[in-house]
Formats: sequence, structure tokens, C-alpha cells
Amino acid sequence: MDTVYSNTITEDYIYYYDDLNISEGYQICNNSNVMAFSRVFLPTLYSIVFIVGFIGNGLVLCVLVKYHKRSISDVCLFNLALSDLLFLISLPFWAHYATTTQWSFGSFMCHAVTALYMLGFYGSIFFMILMTIDRYAVIVHTYTSLFSKHRHVRVSIVLVLFMWTLSLGASLPNIIFSKVNTTTETNVWTCRVEYPEGTLWRSFNYIQLNILGFIIPLSVMAFCYSRIIPIVMAMTSQKKHNTVRLMLVLVSVFFLFWMPYNIVIFLKFLHQLGYMNTCQWNQDLNMAMQWVETIAFTHCCINPIIYAFVGQRFRNLFLKILKEWFPLCFAQCPTVTNQLSETGNSSCSSVISSTNIVQL
Repeated sequence: MDTVYSNTITEDYIYYYDDLNISEGYQICNNSNVMAFSRVFLPTLYSIVFIVGFIGNGLVLCVLVKYHKRSISDVCLFNLALSDLLFLISLPFWAHYATTTQWSFGSFMCHAVTALYMLGFYGSIFFMILMTIDRYAVIVHTYTSLFSKHRHVRVSIVLVLFMWTLSLGASLPNIIFSKVNTTTETNVWTCRVEYPEGTLWRSFNYIQLNILGFIIPLSVMAFCYSRIIPIVMAMTSQKKHNTVRLMLVLVSVFFLFWMPYNIVIFLKFLHQLGYMNTCQWNQDLNMAMQWVETIAFTHCCINPIIYAFVGQRFRNLFLKILKEWFPLCFAQCPTVTNQLSETGNSSCSSVISSTNIVQL
């Protein structure tokens, strides 16, 4: 992509071998120090993110598969965890690529791993947007919401298919243009996105990342939660302050984890247009991408916590599974019966419970 993986793997390895890097001023830029740093830094961080994220999202899927409800809330949470897992599955391949500086898995796997990465990346973003819109519809428009109980299954299927279609559409250019090549000078096999010469695909990709991956989701979250918070604060529930804090955490975490990455992406876009076209800027942007994309990656490790495990109902179901799997270790762990309605239709107070807010 010159999205996350392409910026780091492609530019930190491929262009170092191919260009070394020749700017418009015919000045040779040596990025070997960035490449050496990446060989150690990227595999280590990718491995940590993969292990932590796989465990967290895997547990979410286990709970939802075993105790699923036919609600838009659980369906979205399931697909959010699935998107994160697709994304995480691609990381071991990029970690190996970063370590060896050579693609060893062939042309088909280059397309397949790119597809996993891209679908997981956009799927996670789009399902977070959907979860936010659903909370807004259920709470702000309680009695006119399209997600009323008798339409949950039908609406869920349609929305899930629509979101995956959007994810595929946004991912398709990178999947199509990913190629495995080798250079005659170094005989190094690479897997990277190669856009047709003379086209604006690369610039379009940067803009798409900023708009679809940051501006739209952040705007949706800010708008929806700004409308939800006054309704929550008007309630007499003792938990309303906790609920508001949880909503603020959702927005703040997304902003803090993705904002640095999108700033660097925008600077890469300017660099692509010919601005800041110096060796120092090239090296600084490549080094910065190592850090900011890893911060962004860790968001898929945080998702299970802020969207699932914070909710009382989900924690109870998780403990129930642990008791079944490890009865000797967790038999004495108490669970609190969640008396709050999860449908969003019974009463206004049940709609805005902290469990409902977080779990969707």
C-alpha cells in the first residue's frame, strides 16, 4: 500500500536497493541506516502486536461465537474483531520480509497477504464507524432507528455485506498493483505496490488513506458522541459519568493512535508532489514511518479492550468461558448478572447503559 506496509516495507527496503535514492537534483540518498534500524525494530514490534492482538481479538470471537445474540451490536463487534485478525495475520509475513529484506513467499502470497492487510485495515475502520452510527441511531433516534429489534438480522446482514464491499473497493487498487519483482543488481525479490507510470494512483492512495482512514471516522465519532453525551448527562443514572468517560476514551484513543500516522502520510503525499524533496526529508519520513505505523498498529490490540472487555455483559460471558475451560482456576470467580436491556428498545436508561455504549 503505500499505506502502512508499503511505506515501511517497500520504501525502507525496496527503494533503498533500487534507488539508494536518487532525487530530482541527482543527489544520492543513502538510507542504509534506516534499513538497518528496520531490520531489528519492525520484526520485534510486529511480533508483539501480532501476539497481543491475536489473543485479544481471538477471545472476543470465541465469546461471540459461543454466546452470540442476533443484534447489530454483536454482529459489528464480531466483524471488528475479524477485521483486526485479518490485519494481524499479515504481520508475520511483513516481519519476515523486514528481517530478510527479501520476499520469499511468491507472487500469489504477495497478493494474498496484501489483501489480508488491506481488508483488515479498512474493515476495522469501517466497522468502528458503523458501531458509532448504530449507537447514535439507537440513543438519539430511539424510536425511529432502523435497527429496531424485529429488523436486527436483516439489517445486520445488509450492513455487514456493505461494509465488506466498501473495504474491498478501497483495497482493490493495492491488491491489483502489488507485484513480486527482482533487481538484476542485487537479485533481491520484492513484494510491493507498483502503480502505472504517469498515473495519479500513488497520490490518490495517500489522499484515500487520510480521508477514509482518519478524517471521516474521526468526524463521525466526534459528531455522534457530541449528540449522545448531552442525552446521557440528562439521565439520573449514577453511571452516566462513567459512560461519558468511556465515549471520550473511544474518540481520544482513535485520535492519539492514528493522528501521527496520518500526519506522516500527508507529508509523504507532499513529498510525492515534489515538496520537501531532499535526502534529509526522505530519511526523516522513512524513519518516522517506522514509529507512527507501529503506534497505529497497536490500535487493533486496544479494540478488544475498549469495545468488548469494558462491558459488564461481555466480561461475564468471558468469565463463564474461562470457568468452562479452566474450572479449577476460575471456579470461584463471581459474575454479576447483567439486568440491563441490550436491545436498545425497552427504555431510554437501558439504551445508554455503559455496557451498550462500549459494546457498540
